[in-house]
Amino acid sequence: MSFGRPPSISRELGVNPPDRGSFPLDHYGECKEYMKSYLNCLRKNSSTSTPCRHLNREYLDCRMSNGLMDRDDWKNLGLSNLPQDKAEAPTDLPSSSSSSTASGTTPKS
Repeated sequence: MSFGRPPSISRELGVNPPDRGSFPLDHYGECKEYMKSYLNCLRKNSSTSTPCRHLNREYLDCRMSNGLMDRDDWKNLGLSNLPQDKAEAPTDLPSSSSSSTASGTTPKS
């Protein structure tokens, strides 16, 4: 007889994995710079994530590339409407217009 706890707790003491897989810590700092950039952007924008979505995508891409999270579609992560290439994503650095073509797009190599 158990006092002070539900009777079902003794049946299921096992730990269940998260629904979408594990999300291990970045012990070696492989994506630390991406994380810092994203958090700085959030601070500058009063925790509004919309202007920082490109940095969020870069951070998650780094985690997926380094095996720190399972690869998933951008659509499932809510980031499908952002540019595919990092070169197309807006950055805080001034862009050079010398690599642009007449149509205003950067050439693909």
